[in-house]
Amino acid sequence: MSVDGWHTLLVLGGIRSGKSEFAESLVADAPMVRYVATAPAGDPDDTEWAARLAAHRARRPGSWTTEETATDPGRLAEVITAAGPNDTLLVDDLGGWVTVLLDPAHQPADDTATVAELAAAVRASEARLVLVSPEVGLSLVPTTPLGRAFTDALGATNRAVADACDAVALVVAGQTAWLKPPAASLPTVPAHPPAAHAHPAGAATDAAVGGSHPDTTVGAPPEPRHAAGGRGVDDVALPEVLTPAATPAPAGASAGPAGAGDWAAPTMALPMIATGLVIQPGMELPMPDDYTGPQAVDRLATLDVPGAGLGVLEQVVGFAAATQGSANPRPWASVRVLLLHGDHEGGASAGAVAGESARRARQARAGRGALARLAAENGASLQVVEAPASAPFEDGPALTGEQVEAALRYGWRLAEQAADAGVQLLVLAACGAGAEAAAAAVLAATAGAEPPAVLGRVVNDQGEIDDNAWMVRCAAVRDALHRTRRSPREAKDILAELGGGDIATATGVLLGATARRVPVLLDGPVGTAAGMVSRDLAGQARHWCLLPDHGGRPGVRLAADVLGLTPLLDLRLDLGEGATALAALPLLRSALTLAASLPVHPSLGGADSEAPAGPADEPDFAEPEPAGPGPTTVGYDQPVSPGRRAD
Repeated sequence: MSVDGWHTLLVLGGIRSGKSEFAESLVADAPMVRYVATAPAGDPDDTEWAARLAAHRARRPGSWTTEETATDPGRLAEVITAAGPNDTLLVDDLGGWVTVLLDPAHQPADDTATVAELAAAVRASEARLVLVSPEVGLSLVPTTPLGRAFTDALGATNRAVADACDAVALVVAGQTAWLKPPAASLPTVPAHPPAAHAHPAGAATDAAVGGSHPDTTVGAPPEPRHAAGGRGVDDVALPEVLTPAATPAPAGASAGPAGAGDWAAPTMALPMIATGLVIQPGMELPMPDDYTGPQAVDRLATLDVPGAGLGVLEQVVGFAAATQGSANPRPWASVRVLLLHGDHEGGASAGAVAGESARRARQARAGRGALARLAAENGASLQVVEAPASAPFEDGPALTGEQVEAALRYGWRLAEQAADAGVQLLVLAACGAGAEAAAAAVLAATAGAEPPAVLGRVVNDQGEIDDNAWMVRCAAVRDALHRTRRSPREAKDILAELGGGDIATATGVLLGATARRVPVLLDGPVGTAAGMVSRDLAGQARHWCLLPDHGGRPGVRLAADVLGLTPLLDLRLDLGEGATALAALPLLRSALTLAASLPVHPSLGGADSEAPAGPADEPDFAEPEPAGPGPTTVGYDQPVSPGRRAD
């Protein structure tokens, strides 16, 4: 990986978009550049094309060398493979390369294999490599067979190379948007390309055959702000995914319990920089299946179940069916707990013991404490996430706008990582000081609630109620709301002014989980406050959420009512946010196991459960297989009628 945060880069753009100038600016500091020219020479009578190539040659820096591959498309992969770690290559462009690849003079040939060889060479390249290519996917479908063959081949090439590269940039009207962002800041397209770094000989840059104008314009991302050490959000690994031992250590064990090595990895802090992911109001994310939920609930009435059935747990079956896209949902086999640790300074944390939340986070990483033990009992993995600390919101914004953007994207990435690992259910947990007061402020701003009505009592470390601390928290929320009374009430504004780092990260998790069709168990003020905020960014997110218990918290009760989430239980456990959901998870799984494995009642044509078990009966009672990701999205809090669609 290069010092700029990328090793291989694909630059896309339309005709005269500035993509070549941008690519040149990225290698301008290299002592020597090998320019790989891919385009054919063209018709000698085409004076305009010849003039373009001559201009490129005239502007070529003297330190650059030129490599011609126009006569043999397969040679491009050979040049890239042969380049060493000290080499810098600029390939301009893949449009010309595809033109040669499709030339009848090179047929018959296996074009697909040649593209695959190029992608493999890019992926294995030791050199610093920049490739330029026209983006033709935004144009109309060509009317000629030859034009369609070119756009199809170039589109397939761009996809393969983009997948192989560390970073991908799209240049439109001289503005750069990062589609697959590198870890560090890179320059934007110069307004006027410097004469000393123009196109070398043989270049068929923005004039490449087959280039086209995009239909839309994309602005360049804001200049990244770097965290300590200058590392970027996509250059820093996500927090370690911890897996507890199947058998927890005894309560009296020392600080190093059995299996503690699996829990000892450090947690990465949230980096505060921008990335290419754009999270904005009104996003269209997936919804769950409208039909499988009601079908699954109706199916329960046909099962061989004594009594009245599953009661309120029918909602769990409907929720799982809608999110899995199956009328016969399976229990969640792979579960991950995301523990968000982010403190709130000022009056919001009145009554909290200094350093207590950090101790809880360390405890979870060591495999100890209620949350880690419950995760072990459920076979769930655990990820401890450090959210940025929030400034006193009674005095000013809790976060900057840049921090909010970074926290949202980071939460999204956490959900994506879980989905890529095959996680079927996320449990959102939190342990930050002052989180309940911040959630109360968010509820007051989004639902018009009175802070004292949604702010729970404060319990000190001796287990006693501290009314003085509660009044300080109420006053802090009141002052914060008064300070922001004329401020916008958009989602990101609320997160910046009142919500803070943990709620912003939780909001990103909900959005990312919705985008990847992963259901989420909410449990506590941070999760429900994130659900309230996410409505303005993507209203579909709340339909991916299930609330097992309100925990006796007034703020959670109100948020659940606004979000349309019906708590299933009333356990009133107070073991920290996330613990109640884990405590209820075995019951939820049991309901799904029964729904998936019980046979149809004999009166409705099912096998008689009293008959001797035989090979034909065994499948009815077989252990259900883990459910895979469903084809639908969206949280589903209770069954809906066929044809009804959640908003």
